[in-house]
Amino acid sequence: METKEKIEFAGCPLAVYREIAAHLRQVEGVEVDLIPQSSQQFDYNQSQIGGLSISWTANSTSESRQQFKQILAYYQNRYINPI
Repeated sequence: METKEKIEFAGCPLAVYREIAAHLRQVEGVEVDLIPQSSQQFDYNQSQIGGLSISWTANSTSESRQQFKQILAYYQNRYINPI
């Protein structure tokens, strides 16, 4: 069974979304796609990406989900909520 979810990081630049996606694609049982921005108006304060579409495949394990959470936590601390 495949599970899907969407992850958004408001204001996160395209390059960071691509880096996160590349990192998450290395986790077993995870498939990642970039969701294009849906706004018709260009705004420098908005990201060029609407978010990440995450699909969990049947071969995902609890270890892969834990690794997924660790990767997201790293990027949240690094780019989204830096201390």
